[in-house]
Amino acid sequence: MDLVPALEEPLEQPLKTVLGPATAKVMAEHLGLHTVGDLLHHYPRRYEERGQLTHLAELPMDEHVTVVAQVADARLHSFASSKAPRGKGQRLEVTITDGSGRLQLVFFGSGVHKPHKELLPGTRAMFAGKVSVFNRRLQLAHPAYELLKGDAEEAVETWAGTLIPIYPATAKLESWKIGKALQTALPSAQEAVDPLPDSLREGRGLVSLPEALLKIHRPHTKADIAAARDRLKWDEAFVLQVALARRRHADAQLPAVARKPSPDGLLSAFDDRLPFTLTDGQVKVSKEIFDDLATEHPMHRLLQGEVGSGKTMVALRAMLAVVDAGGQAAMLAPTEVLAQQHHRSITEMMGELAEGGMLGGAERATKVTLLTGSMGTAGRRQALLDLVTGEAGIVIGTHALIEDKVQFHDLGLVVVDEQHRFGVEQRDALRGKGKQPPHLLVMTATPIPRTVAMTVFGDLETSVLDQLPAGRSPIASHVVPAADKPHFLARAWERVREEVSNGHQAYVVCPRIGDEDDDPKKTGKAKKKSPEDEAEKRPPLAVLDIAAQLAKGPLQGLKIEVLHGRMHPDDKDAVMRRFAAGDTDVLVATTVIEVGVNVPNATAMVIMDADRFGVSQLHQLRGRVGRGSAAGLCLLVSEMPEASPARQRLNAVASTLDGFELSRIDLEQRREGDVLGQAQSGARTSLRVLSVIEDEEVIAEAREEATSVVAADPELTGLPGLRTALDALLDEEREQYLEKG
Repeated sequence: MDLVPALEEPLEQPLKTVLGPATAKVMAEHLGLHTVGDLLHHYPRRYEERGQLTHLAELPMDEHVTVVAQVADARLHSFASSKAPRGKGQRLEVTITDGSGRLQLVFFGSGVHKPHKELLPGTRAMFAGKVSVFNRRLQLAHPAYELLKGDAEEAVETWAGTLIPIYPATAKLESWKIGKALQTALPSAQEAVDPLPDSLREGRGLVSLPEALLKIHRPHTKADIAAARDRLKWDEAFVLQVALARRRHADAQLPAVARKPSPDGLLSAFDDRLPFTLTDGQVKVSKEIFDDLATEHPMHRLLQGEVGSGKTMVALRAMLAVVDAGGQAAMLAPTEVLAQQHHRSITEMMGELAEGGMLGGAERATKVTLLTGSMGTAGRRQALLDLVTGEAGIVIGTHALIEDKVQFHDLGLVVVDEQHRFGVEQRDALRGKGKQPPHLLVMTATPIPRTVAMTVFGDLETSVLDQLPAGRSPIASHVVPAADKPHFLARAWERVREEVSNGHQAYVVCPRIGDEDDDPKKTGKAKKKSPEDEAEKRPPLAVLDIAAQLAKGPLQGLKIEVLHGRMHPDDKDAVMRRFAAGDTDVLVATTVIEVGVNVPNATAMVIMDADRFGVSQLHQLRGRVGRGSAAGLCLLVSEMPEASPARQRLNAVASTLDGFELSRIDLEQRREGDVLGQAQSGARTSLRVLSVIEDEEVIAEAREEATSVVAADPELTGLPGLRTALDALLDEEREQYLEKG
C-alpha cells in the first residue's frame, strides 16, 4: 500500500519559522499545534458580529470567556495594604456593558497603569478572562484585552470585516492571540495543496481549499462561513473515505482460501437438528457470509444485530461451513464468562456433532475446544494440542488465543464478538495465525448509526440482523423514581418476588462491586462521597451491599447469589452454571452480565442507579431478559430528579426497544469525539467541522466518490494533492485507528 511520493506540502513547515520560537512553543504546549497547517486548520468556534455583542447577561460561571463590550466607567481607588501601608495600593475598577448587562473588571497593583490609560469610557475592546463572583457581582479579575479602536494600520488589518472569529482558546492563549498568529500564517493558505479532484470540486460547486481557509478565518459575510464549512467538511469526509476505500481495495487483493461447505457435511447435519426455522434475516445474512467465504479473498464483514437477534447462530453456521471445508474457526470473546458461555451454548446446540473423536460422537462431528487464560496446565496443553493437530475444528477463547504459543493447523475464519472491546493489534495478531489471511466476521450487539458504521468501520462490509427470532418475548421497561416515590422501589421488589413465585428468575444490576471500591489503598485515590451519600439518603449501590440488604429485607427467603469481575474465574463459572440451571432465584451482578449471557428463564431485571450507565449499555443489559417464551420486565431505578437529563435518558430507553434509535440518542448526548476518538481507537478524532450525526449525506456521498476514485486509480498517481492529504491523515495515530480491518 505504498503511495507514490506526494507533493511537497508548504503547510508542513514548523510554526516557529513563521511565528518565532516563543509563540510556537506556547501553541504546541497549549493547543497541540506544530505546523502552519495545524494552525490553519484550528477553526474558529464561533464569530462575533461587530454590532452584536456577547450577552453579558448570560455569562457562564467559572469559565474562560471572550466578550466584546464597551467601557462605561473606569475608577482608580487607592488603599492601604500590608504591601503598601501608606495608602499607595491601587485598584482599577472598570465597568463594561453590551446593552444586555454590565460586568466589572478589576486590575490590581502594578497591573493598573496600562489599562488605566487605555480603558477610557467609550472604548470598545475584546476582553478574556475567567468569570467569578465578588460581592454578589460578576467580575473578571485581570482580564487580557485587545482594543478595537484606532486607525493604526495593524488594528484595521486585524479586525477587517464585520465578523470577529472567536477561537477555541485556553487561559494561556487568548482567542485574539490565536487570531494574530493566524493573520501571520494566512498568506501560506494560498499554497495549500488541494486534496479534492477538480471534477469532484467543480461538480459539487465547492470553493478551492485556499479560498475556504481564507473564508473560515476572515469571513466578510455569513455566506462566506457557510461556503468554507461546506468545503472543509468534504475534505474531512472524502480523505477519510479514500483511506478506508484503499484499505478495502488492498484487502480485496489479499489471497485467502475459499471455504465452501460440502453439501452433506457438518453444516447440513447441524441444520437438520435445529428445532426451529431460521428467521428471514438470519437466512439473508448467512447467504452474504457464505458468498464471501466462497471467494479467494478474505471476508471482512461487520455483523450488527439487535440484542437477541440470533447473531451467535449465524456465526456458528459460518464456523461449521469452514470446518466442512477442511479449515478451523476461532471465536474471540471479550471476557472469560462470555467465552465459557459461548462454549457451553455452542456445544449444547451441536450435541453429538461437537463430540468429534469421542465415543458417541456423530461421524461428521468435530471437537469444540475452550481456551482461556485461567485454565489449568493440563487442560491448556490438551487444548493447544487440539488446535495444532486440527483435531479441534472450532476454538472459543479470550485474548489467550492470540498468544505466540497458540498455533493452528489451518485457521480459516475468525469471529470477533463485541468488536469494540478488542484492540487493533489483537485482531491483527490473530490474522497472522493462518497460512493465508483468514476470513473475518466481526459481531456487535451495539447498534451503530449508519454514518458511524461508514466512518469508524468503513473498511468492513456491513450486515444487519434486525428482527428477533420467533419465540422471543417483548420486554416492558419502566423507570422507578426512587427519590420522588420510594413506594415504587418497594413495588419493584414485589414484582421480582412475583416472577420468582411463577418459576422464573431475576437479575439485579449495580454499578459497583462493594466497599473495597472506596478503599484509597486499593484504588490509589480516595472516593469523594456526595452529601446525599453522607446523609445515607442513597442506598449503597454496590453488589455486595445490595445483595446483603435484599437477603435480609425485601427478598428474604429467596436464593440470592452475587457475580462480579473480581471473583475467581472458576467461581464465576460455578455461579453462572447454578443460575442457568435454575438453582438461584436472583443474581446480583455488575455489568459482567452485559453481553452474551443467555438464561431464557430469567424474566426480570432491576438496574440500580440506572442513570450511571450509558444508553447503549442499558439496552445491552436489558437484552438479558425476555430471552424465552415469557415476557421480560426491566426496571430502571434512579434517584435523579424528574427534569434532569439523566432521567430523560432513562425515559428514552424505557420508551423504545429499537437499538438503532437509542444509539442515535446516545451519540447525540456524547461528544462526537468519543465516537471516532478515544472511545473507539485511542486516537484523537480528526473531525473538526464534520458532524457524524448531521452530515450523514456528505459522508455517504464521499464514500461513493472515494470508492470510484480508488477503483479507477488505486495508487492515486493522478491525484498528488490527495496523496499529500492522506499522508497527513495517516500519521501514526490515525494508522492505529484505520487498522481495524
